[in-house]
Amino acid sequence: MYEKQPKKLLIMNILDILQRYTDEDHRLSQKDIIDILANEYDMKADRKSIRRNIMNLMDCGYGIEYSESIRMVPVKDKTGKPVLDPKTGEKVMEENSIWSDFYLVRKFTDSELRLLIDGLLFSRHIPYSQCKELVEKIEDLSSEYFRSRLKYISTLPEDKSDNKALFYNIDQIDEAIRTKRKIRFKYLEYGTDKKMHVKKCEDGSERIYLISPYQMAAREGKYYLICNYDKYDDISNYRVDRIRDIEITDEPWKPFEKLKWANKSRLNLSDYMKKHPYMYSSEDVQVTFRVVLPMISDVIDLFGTGVRFSDKDETGVTVTTTTNERAVEQFALNYAPDVMVLRPERLREKIVEKLKMAVKAYGEKK
Repeated sequence: MYEKQPKKLLIMNILDILQRYTDEDHRLSQKDIIDILANEYDMKADRKSIRRNIMNLMDCGYGIEYSESIRMVPVKDKTGKPVLDPKTGEKVMEENSIWSDFYLVRKFTDSELRLLIDGLLFSRHIPYSQCKELVEKIEDLSSEYFRSRLKYISTLPEDKSDNKALFYNIDQIDEAIRTKRKIRFKYLEYGTDKKMHVKKCEDGSERIYLISPYQMAAREGKYYLICNYDKYDDISNYRVDRIRDIEITDEPWKPFEKLKWANKSRLNLSDYMKKHPYMYSSEDVQVTFRVVLPMISDVIDLFGTGVRFSDKDETGVTVTTTTNERAVEQFALNYAPDVMVLRPERLREKIVEKLKMAVKAYGEKK
């Protein structure tokens, strides 16, 4: 006879075994589970208790798959002896279902978990220690076999944010957005010593930002707060990982639709992100520019599929879109001469002047 085991402990250990050692490609029989219980948990159990506890787990909502086969077994009386047919004298047989090949159905596939982990590893706004903790939590969502493949995943970058208050900042900003209140904070920037320092006013005092928060969004591995700086009537973007000493005020926020660039509409995050590929704060304008054909993919990656193409020939194609003015200026400067702004003329002249200044600066450094 097996010693009676605490019911709660047995079912928890069986669940732990299924979580650690099973997935669709790795399954366990009842005997496998019994052996693992004995070897790793110092716990004895029989097949009936294993099946009963797995059924209880399924009743509690855990997705557990298994295979079922039918075999004929002798019917036994209360003493355990086989029951014989009085006419033939042969053993009376009955059908008995056998459960095997158990595995826990995962909420995430290994590919999905890998995608989540890679997103964390390439995100520069999450501090190293917190990123490592999150990766380990994601690992726990799969089996030991997934963890064994993590050696092929890149190590954490050394230049990650060191602002330990990141998740606190996110919680506070989220609460302020929910309650429609303004927040105040200090903002960090790098110095030549490669360390972060609080931004200062002209008189040397630490600058305090009072803003109305609207949304948080990720762009190129960085986490931004889309908001309104209280002194102005436009939209600003701040790195969440560079915010320090955040505080929710009792002052109600300034509604987004009342801002100068909002056109009396609420914030459409998808549209905003398409128009602000570099997260610059400036007015949206309709621009037309010419690019070489190999840059079509870059244009769509940066400005979205809402762009309009025209006048395509062997030299290039003309692109028209509405986007953030500073963003398209930066795009044109980054990829000159493969990008040439045609309109508006004011922006075109501004870019030409900057390119001239760049050429002059390079000439002076000979």
